Amino acid sequence: MPLPRRLTTGLGTATVATLATIIGAPLSVVAAPAPAHVTAARDAASWLAGEFTDGSLPGPVAPEDWGLTIDGLVALSATGVDAPTRQAATAQVAKHVRSYNSYDDWGFEGFTDGGATAKLLYAASAAGADPTDFGGYDLRKETLSLIAGADAGHQRGRITSRTTADSGPDASNTFDQSFAVLGLARSGDLPQDTVDFLVRQQCAAGGFRLYPDTADGPSPSCDEQPGAVLDVDSTAMAVQALLAAADDGATGAGDAARKGAGWLVTQQHADGSFGGSGPTTGANSNSTGLAGQALAAAGRDDDAARAAKALAALQLTAGNGGAASADAGAIAYNTDGLTAAKENGITDTDRDQWRRATAQALLGLAQVPLGRIGLDPPPTSPEPTPTGTASPTASPTTTGSPTPSATVTSPSQPPSPTTAAPTTTAVPSTSAVPTAAAPPSTTPAAPGLGGLPTTGAAITSYLLVALLLVGGGVTLLVLGRRRAT
Repeated sequence: MPLPRRLTTGLGTATVATLATIIGAPLSVVAAPAPAHVTAARDAASWLAGEFTDGSLPGPVAPEDWGLTIDGLVALSATGVDAPTRQAATAQVAKHVRSYNSYDDWGFEGFTDGGATAKLLYAASAAGADPTDFGGYDLRKETLSLIAGADAGHQRGRITSRTTADSGPDASNTFDQSFAVLGLARSGDLPQDTVDFLVRQQCAAGGFRLYPDTADGPSPSCDEQPGAVLDVDSTAMAVQALLAAADDGATGAGDAARKGAGWLVTQQHADGSFGGSGPTTGANSNSTGLAGQALAAAGRDDDAARAAKALAALQLTAGNGGAASADAGAIAYNTDGLTAAKENGITDTDRDQWRRATAQALLGLAQVPLGRIGLDPPPTSPEPTPTGTASPTASPTTTGSPTPSATVTSPSQPPSPTTAAPTTTAVPSTSAVPTAAAPPSTTPAAPGLGGLPTTGAAITSYLLVALLLVGGGVTLLVLGRRRAT
């Protein structure tokens, strides 16, 4: 195609030849490479997908751990990895609602766990299932029925458990309240009372306490509890729940979330990692995964990137895995676990911790907020774009899946019926939601293309950009020569 005269006048022969070459050559648009943390997240998810059996993840003793299975679903949903496994897991969780949120399988009827019910509500919503008919249960209605009413005083808005017997203080905590806020926001109207109760768990410093109760009973707020222990994991969950609440129009949620994110930054170690509280104060991938996810949700991109780097340093690869190279993609709970695995492989005794750590850690690598999992397209590793067109989106791989990390299962989570009898001393859980459906059909623009149409787009704009770039180079060359003389 000959160049228009107005473009060639005054240009040298070499420049004209260069322009002709640019215009005559086929146009190739290459997708930008995926960020390293996205690739690491998908590698972790791929490893975890292989740990599922018939749609569930096992616990240390039981063949199915429904809390961990839900956490695994969250991780899979955050990365978009392995739709068949997500679908199978969602179906299995739906079949075992009462196995998870009650003690029916143990023969103790009349008990419904509030935190587990709220987590199921979130899971069903994030999975694209109908939360009003999940395994035959209306989880939204059930969750709302477990929210303390006006007669509860300063406990109004708290997610609670229902029981026919006097079981002492309610075991629900900030994790449970965060899931209640997330699940209700995702499934319909969000009662302001549930948000207000969560905000009252925040101390003036910005961090959130794990438990609303003391030895003397429920305390009205975090600031009114002497010596309240602020917890990184609980704060990360609360920040994400409050961001979702703010999007839903809840009063006071946005300010509390920003303040919580600011406190998280003060708790970050020099290497980007985080520790929890109590027995998890040392740097670990569970706390780092949740905190990194919350920081990304709050727009603290640099701090989230530092957390992601710390998580990647705990990940096994084919090159660094040593005796555990066959488990490439898995993420260790801490450096001691990583070192031991490299020397001895991941033993059967340790595998449960690796499943839990990987599931939670990859949330800080994928950096999709809990409030957006299942709504936004998961981050993908883009494929090269065919010559002449730009691919609107890379298709997600179907060879992997993650599951929440090596932290703990919800304090109020009932044990699996195949394990020991129910106990009231459980540790806080950091699970994320499941999503069984395939990734949303929304088609994002290819990375680096700024949302331009990619199919059937006119080529004129690309040519003009090329010409302007070359023309600008010529102008700079002429100006440079003038300065030299």
